[in-house]
Amino acid sequence: MPLARKPELALTLARSPAEIDAAQALRFEVFYDEMGAHADNEQLRTRRDRDRFDEVADHILVIDRSRGSGRIPAVVGCYRVLRRTVAARHGGFYTAGEFDLTVLSWRDDEIMELGRACVHRDYRSGAVMQLLWRGIADYVEQFEIGILLGCASLPGTDPDRLRPALTYLHERHLAPIELRPRALPERFVPMVGEPPCNAGAMRRAGRELPALLRAYLRAGGMVGDGAVLDPQFNTTDVCMVLPTDRIRQRYRRHYLRGDKVDESVAV
Repeated sequence: MPLARKPELALTLARSPAEIDAAQALRFEVFYDEMGAHADNEQLRTRRDRDRFDEVADHILVIDRSRGSGRIPAVVGCYRVLRRTVAARHGGFYTAGEFDLTVLSWRDDEIMELGRACVHRDYRSGAVMQLLWRGIADYVEQFEIGILLGCASLPGTDPDRLRPALTYLHERHLAPIELRPRALPERFVPMVGEPPCNAGAMRRAGRELPALLRAYLRAGGMVGDGAVLDPQFNTTDVCMVLPTDRIRQRYRRHYLRGDKVDESVAV
C-alpha cells in the first residue's frame, strides 16, 4: 500500500525471515544505539533486538523500495502486533511480564498487543508513522480487534524525575477499574508520590510526553495503575489500553480512508 506522496514507501506484513531480520536490525539501531538500551553479548554480536515473541507475532513494516539490495529489504519503520488468540497458544503477551492483565481476561472480544514500534532516524517526518498506523487500522478491521494494549515508555528509570509525567497520566488518563491492568506487585512503582505535583508541573509534563504516547492518548488511550522500571531498555513503562470503540472518529477517517494525519505522531 504505497503512500501517494511517498511512492517509494510500501506498507506490508513481514512475509519472510529476511524482512523480520531487517526489522530486528532497525530495532537494535533505534533502541540500543540511539536510546541507550543495554545489550547482552548475543545482541552485541548480532546487532539484533530479538525475543521469543518475534516468532509468533505479526510484523507490520514500512519498506523503502528505493533502498536495499537483493534480498535485504530496507525496513524503515516497524510495529510488532500479537493477537490474544495467538498469544494464548504461545505463553501469553509480552506486556504480562510487567502488568497483571487479569482484568481483561473476561472479555470476549479480540485483544491485540502493540509493541516494538520504531522509525529510522532519517524517516521521522511523519509519513512512515502514518503508514504504520494505517496498517494497524487495517489489521484491527480485519481481525475485529476490541482492545489494543501494550507497554508505553517514558525515557529513563528515575521515577522521581518522571513523577510529574506519571502523575499527569494517572490523574488525567487512568482507565476505568474494569479496564485497568496493574503493575505486577514485585515491580510496582507508584505513579503519584509525595509531595503531590502541582498543576503547572503536570501540564508541562503532559506537553513533553513522548510523541507516540501522546498519539495514543489523543486517540483515546488510557493507562493502567502503576509503572514498571525496565533497566534493559532504559525506560519506565505504563500499560496503555485503548478500546477500539473509543478511537475518535477523526482517527478512523485518517487511517481507514488514508487521509493525511498529524505528523507529530512520528516517534
